Amino acid sequence: MNTSSCISISTTKPCCRIINSYRSLSHFGFSLPRSNNNSLIHTNLSKSHPESVYNHKFHCCNNRRRSQDMGRTCIVNLDRRGFIVCDWNWGHARGFSSNFHVDKGSNSRGVLVIPKVASDIRNHSTSVEGHVNEKGFESIYIQGGLNVKPLVIEKIETESNVAKEGKEETSYNRVEVNGSTVNTNFFKDLNESTTPKIVERELSEIEKEAWQLLRGTIVNYCGNPVGTVAANNPADRQPLNYDQVFIRDFVPSALAFLLNGETEIVKNFLLHTLQLQSWEKTVDCYSPGQGLMPASFKVKTVPLDGSDGGFEEVLDPDFGESAIGRVAPVDSGLWWIILLRAYGKITGDHALQERVDVQTGIRLGLNLCLSDGFDMFPTLLVTDGSCMIDRRMGIHGHPLEIQALFYSALRCAREMLIVNDETKNLVATINNRLSALSFHIREYYWVDMKKINEIYRYNTEEYSTNAVNKFNIYPDQIPSWLVDWIPEEGGYLIGNLQPAHMDFRFFTLGNLWAIISSLGTSKQNKGILNLIEAKWDDLIGHMPLKICYPALEYEEWRIITGSDPKNTPWSYHNGGSWPTLLWQFTLACIKMGKPELARKAVALAEKRLSTDQWPEYYDTRSGRFVGKQSRLFQTWTISGFLASKMLLENPDKASLLFLEEDYELLEICVCALNKTGRKKCSRFAS
Repeated sequence: MNTSSCISISTTKPCCRIINSYRSLSHFGFSLPRSNNNSLIHTNLSKSHPESVYNHKFHCCNNRRRSQDMGRTCIVNLDRRGFIVCDWNWGHARGFSSNFHVDKGSNSRGVLVIPKVASDIRNHSTSVEGHVNEKGFESIYIQGGLNVKPLVIEKIETESNVAKEGKEETSYNRVEVNGSTVNTNFFKDLNESTTPKIVERELSEIEKEAWQLLRGTIVNYCGNPVGTVAANNPADRQPLNYDQVFIRDFVPSALAFLLNGETEIVKNFLLHTLQLQSWEKTVDCYSPGQGLMPASFKVKTVPLDGSDGGFEEVLDPDFGESAIGRVAPVDSGLWWIILLRAYGKITGDHALQERVDVQTGIRLGLNLCLSDGFDMFPTLLVTDGSCMIDRRMGIHGHPLEIQALFYSALRCAREMLIVNDETKNLVATINNRLSALSFHIREYYWVDMKKINEIYRYNTEEYSTNAVNKFNIYPDQIPSWLVDWIPEEGGYLIGNLQPAHMDFRFFTLGNLWAIISSLGTSKQNKGILNLIEAKWDDLIGHMPLKICYPALEYEEWRIITGSDPKNTPWSYHNGGSWPTLLWQFTLACIKMGKPELARKAVALAEKRLSTDQWPEYYDTRSGRFVGKQSRLFQTWTISGFLASKMLLENPDKASLLFLEEDYELLEICVCALNKTGRKKCSRFAS
């Protein structure tokens, strides 16, 4: 066994710290007492049961813990400005830090692997079986480090374990093909022969390459995988922020790993980003509210204070203070909630969702989105550049992408929240918002040939609660391209709606998530796919899929984008083709019973992606050229392709990820019609 490194798996304290300033503890009603260097304020969890969280106990450590293995020394300093605040309402570690030091005599780097991010908080989980047969207080030391080859386990299916799968949500068949480990799930009829069967699937060459590249993007923090970088091109001398872990970019990577049975990296990602959520974020002396998730984070290695040759790893998050335009990432928190539900659905590990710190994180994010404001609409009001389109593209206001993700996150959160006296009002607020939001989008964002003809005949300047043209839309806003482009059968949800303004551009991500989350009616969802199929050359072309259609050109491009040299017509966010949208298109097609459309798009992408070195996006009207400023070996291009392939092979897994129509919301909406003056409801009609 390789003895060049020593991995210490410990649940006593996290080993690394997060770069950020701590919030004031005044809202707890007390402050953290200072202790001198010789004092020890530490609860030995290995000798006692965790105390009630109502005691507001701090766990502060300033001792050093040393472990030796075959002459190899790993020193872990547990007093590095770290503390943990445990409270029933807050529930997660407010701050923590530890360090590790490598002796000069050693040629290898000390690594401390922490399987739990908030080790003490998990003892306060609301999960009933959280402590059954748990050995969370012991430390395990493994020789060989991260160089140990993963075990390859082949699953043998019999009638007995098929019946067992009826009680468990997940089961995996792991197969190793040329160094790449892939899980092949199979769903057999119970009446088949009970003879054990070993199922293996040979990966194509492009899939083998994709898995190798994806694993090469993994970022480790204190020895644990916590995410994937945005791009990993060895020839790129100026990575800018593409060497960071982005929340939105990691989602397709997380799905690829989950579908492949690799859950650790996703769990670590969810918990580490949760710790970053509640820290103070400041731009020009102003701080947004708690609950904001960072756009990205980076693992940095910095010298250890007061130690000769020591170092420590730190998490350095970006909440938008370093982003182009300094825009807060509104979609990050929404993606986090969606991914949390996906993790539970695929793995069956619902105990993670039930943890007090995770429940608190969900509530913080929702409170930020559901806070009262001046807006008269149920949609979220955001600035330009607050989502995947993170540059000026005229999407400020109520962009469809944010509304679709918002609706999906609300439904996912409602499904995961533990209902009690503290959360029942929040759940009621979620139901009311879902009802109003779905009606608003279905009624006012939807356009087809019939609706466009209605808008064409609108009267303006109507002052009445019974007005037909409620947003005072001028018929001359209907663009000339739309009249000839919209098919007879089909339609879509427009990109934005504000007073006297409708953005008629087709935004792919928002429309796909409207299908996945059932934000649209069944008829509307079918109409969206019908439009994509009818306009295949425009929206798919040589490479799936257009981020939006059509592109802004000429004077319109100059005014709306500010003459952005990166968002030139049919490039980047302005009509560029993004292969990462493939997995969302696949999910939508599977839900609507049209997997053949997804297979056609995947086959189209498979012909070029590897040859073109996995670009971030493609340019030109039909997606023929690799983007002029496109990063190569883009991670979510790679993972989006892999996720699409696995979703098509495992439609039962795909069904766990999308949401069906919620008929209870129909009842909530109907009961308020008379009071609000609404005379019809599109959800009730569906």
